Amino acid sequence: MSTLVQHCCLLITLAIFHLVGPVPADLGVHNGALSPCSAPAHCARADWPVADPQAALEALAPALAAMPRTTIVAQQDGYVHATASSALFGFVDDLELYADAAHGLLQARSVSRLGDSDLGVNGRRLAALAKAVAAPA
Repeated sequence: MSTLVQHCCLLITLAIFHLVGPVPADLGVHNGALSPCSAPAHCARADWPVADPQAALEALAPALAAMPRTTIVAQQDGYVHATASSALFGFVDDLELYADAAHGLLQARSVSRLGDSDLGVNGRRLAALAKAVAAPA
């Protein structure tokens, strides 16, 4: 089989089976904060100063709903966990938001489940959310 055909078969197989990967063990709020990024090549983390973290979190709901291939998995007491999948292969990223009222911050973290690099996808996702946080209501 030629190399080109082998590569095409591999790509088709990957697209069919979608690369979901295991749910990260460090999701959630730990000691009043989201987990740090262990590897910045496939993770992005941000803290946005806001007057009312809970209100800022609630205001982001439309922005999350508008993000393509994004599903809210859990939403409770100032914390949101969502997943976002890539269009072609279905790579899954976990997105977390936490309303840190004690410090006046909205914490955000987006991490890829698989791979060594996200090609900047997680950082761009948080940048889009940062614009929504900064936009006047």
